[in-house]
Amino acid sequence: MNPAEWLYRTALKSPNAPALFVGSQQDASYGDFARRAAGIAADLIARGIDKGQQVALFSANNTRYLEALYGIWWAGSAAVPINGKLHAKEAAWIIEDSEASLVFVDAASQAALADLVASDRPLIATQSPAFEAMRSSAPLERPAALEPDDMIWLFYTSGTTGTPKGVMLTCANLASMALNYFVDVDEVKGEDAILYAAPMSHGAGLYNFMHVMRAARHVVPLSGGFQAEEILELAPALGSVTMFAAPTMVRRLVEAAKAKGSKGQGIRTIVYAGGPMYEADILEAVEVMGARFVQIYGQGECPMGITALSRQDVADRQHPRWRDRLASVGRAQTSVQVAVVDDQGQSLPAGQVGEIVVRGVTVMRGYWRNPEATARTLRDGWLWTGDMGRLDAEGYVTLHDRSKDVIITGGSNVYPREVEEVLLAHPLVQEASVVGQRDADWGELVVAFVVPAPSAELAPEELDALCLERIARFKRPKAYHFVDGLPKNNYGKVLKTELRARLTTEETAA
Repeated sequence: MNPAEWLYRTALKSPNAPALFVGSQQDASYGDFARRAAGIAADLIARGIDKGQQVALFSANNTRYLEALYGIWWAGSAAVPINGKLHAKEAAWIIEDSEASLVFVDAASQAALADLVASDRPLIATQSPAFEAMRSSAPLERPAALEPDDMIWLFYTSGTTGTPKGVMLTCANLASMALNYFVDVDEVKGEDAILYAAPMSHGAGLYNFMHVMRAARHVVPLSGGFQAEEILELAPALGSVTMFAAPTMVRRLVEAAKAKGSKGQGIRTIVYAGGPMYEADILEAVEVMGARFVQIYGQGECPMGITALSRQDVADRQHPRWRDRLASVGRAQTSVQVAVVDDQGQSLPAGQVGEIVVRGVTVMRGYWRNPEATARTLRDGWLWTGDMGRLDAEGYVTLHDRSKDVIITGGSNVYPREVEEVLLAHPLVQEASVVGQRDADWGELVVAFVVPAPSAELAPEELDALCLERIARFKRPKAYHFVDGLPKNNYGKVLKTELRARLTTEETAA
C-alpha cells in the first residue's frame, strides 16, 4: 500500500492534530501536511512525473523534506533520499544513476549541484517560490494506487568499499518495517514527538511512518541536526520525545547530560543503531539517563528490521545473563527469520560464529540495475548480510564484525570488536578501532588505532596488560597507533578500509 495513504487517513481522522514542528514551534497540522503533500503530487503529475519514476531529495533536515517526501509518494513515484552530508559530486552520481526526474534540495545543495546535474532534471529548493507554488497547487484528491511490490524508496548504501548500490525498497518492505516497530521496538501515541536529529535520508527518516500512522508530532531542531545541548533543552518543552541516534550520538548526548546534570527529561525513547555500541558506553548511558534505550539491527537491504533488543533487556541488571544480552543486538523482529550459517549456507549450532542471514517481508526487492550484486546478496530467499555473528540458544544475536574485517592471524580468527571492547574499558581510551595488517609470517597482525581522552598520556604497555588480562594472547594488538581521531563516513561509521590503507602506505614507505 502507498504510505501516503497513512497520511491521507490520519488527516481525515485528525486534521487539527499538530504535525510538523521547527523546534518547539508548530508549522503545520495534519490537515495542512496532507494538503501540501497532495499539492506537490499534483504538480509532479502535471510535469509527467508519476508511478515508475524517481524523485531525489538532497537536503539538510527540515519539515518541508517530509512534505516533499509524501508528495512524491502521493503521486505514486519513488523517493531517492540522499544524505545531505555527501559531497555534491557524490550526490550528482546518485541522481544520475537513479534516473531521478526532479530533485528537491535546500539552498546550499542547489548551488553545489547547479553545474553537476543535467538541465532536464529540475532542482527545486524547498525554501523557494517554486516549492511554495507546488505545495499550493490544487491538491490531488487521493494518493496513487500502488502494489505491495512497487518500489517507493531507493536507498543508496554508504559505499565504504566501492560504488554505492541502490537498494530497492517496496511498499511491502516499509509496511513490514513499520508494523514490526510497534511489536518489537516501541509503541507510538498521539502525544509523542519524533525528533529528527540524524539525517532524514536514513534511519531517522524511515521512522516517520509510525508517527504519521498515530498522528504524532514530527520535530526538526532549529539547528537542523544533532546538537546534544539543544536536544536536552528542547525535549522537556516537547515531552514524550522519541529519536533515532547512532552510537556516537548517544555517547555525546550522555556526556552533555552529565555536564548539565540532566537525566534526559522529556525523552521517552532513544533507538540506537548504525554501528557498534560498546558495553561501557551503553552501561553509562543507562546509568545517566535511565531506561530510555532500545537497540535495533538492520541494513539498508532490510531497513531497521533484522533484530531488536528491548528497553527491558538494555536496562536489566538482574538476569543471570544480562551482560550477554546487553552485548547482543537482540532477537529477530516479528516478520523475519534470522540464521547464522557457514560458507555453504548451512545453519551453525548455537554459539558458533558465521555469517548472519535473514529472510522475510522486510528484505529488499534487490539492487537497482545491478543483477550481479543482487544474485550475490539474495540467495535462495535469504539476504546474506556480510555481518559475522552468533546466535545463542535463546535467540539473541551477537554481532562480531563485517566478514571482510575479520583478522586471520596464524590460522586463528580474531574479531576486531572483541579487542575494541577491551581497549575501550581503559578509562583513558576515547575511541578504538582494530584492523589487520599483512604479514609474511602470520598472514595478518592485529593492529589497534587508539584515540586517547583529551590530554591523556597512554603507553602501549598499559593496553597490553589490559588485553592480556581479558583476552587470549594471540588476539592482543601487536602495534598501537595513537591518533587524534578515526576516519568516518557520513553516517558515523569508522572507515576501516582507510585505516588498512594507512598501514599499507607505511609498509611501502618503510
